[in-house]
Amino acid sequence: MNLPNALTVVRMFLVPLLVVVLLTEFEGRRILGMPKELVGAAIFGIASLTDWLDGYLARRRRQVTWLGQMLDPIADKLLTSAAFISLVQLDLVPAWMVALIIGREFAVTGLRSVAHTRGITMPASSLGKIKMASQVTAILLLILGWGPLPWLAPLGHLALWVVMITAVVSAVDYYRRFQQLLNAREADVSVRKAG
Repeated sequence: MNLPNALTVVRMFLVPLLVVVLLTEFEGRRILGMPKELVGAAIFGIASLTDWLDGYLARRRRQVTWLGQMLDPIADKLLTSAAFISLVQLDLVPAWMVALIIGREFAVTGLRSVAHTRGITMPASSLGKIKMASQVTAILLLILGWGPLPWLAPLGHLALWVVMITAVVSAVDYYRRFQQLLNAREADVSVRKAG
């Protein structure tokens, strides 16, 4: 296993640790003398950093693998979904917003899977990358705003609206791109059959 793939696996292993830290009642809300919100934000921040780092290293070292391409989006979705669901459990975000965001993830993943079975590659769009960056920002602000820095909570809620809007817009964009690629592929097949 190369380093980028190992970082992706580390991100997956950090997910349950994040959930335990966020949802477990610790005495005085402290872990090893630190506020649990800071520990949770640090875990989430490190996990999010591995997302950027594994992609960067895979491209730079030319270590892009099929396994990495499969695991990376799964690790991303596990991390953000677990964080959002934990924030719902803590009553820090509305469940309907998280349901919409996570539903979008399933819909786009399904669409990309259908595209793959038809021989169509649909790489992440720039809107999808903006959505991911806004998710990371919103989650960090909400975790930190929950405890030691309450003035960050309103910024976290604002960022959550950005996440929701970019999630919906990017889902529509994925569907539009899928239709265009599918129509182009079918037209190409028709031309080859006619020729």
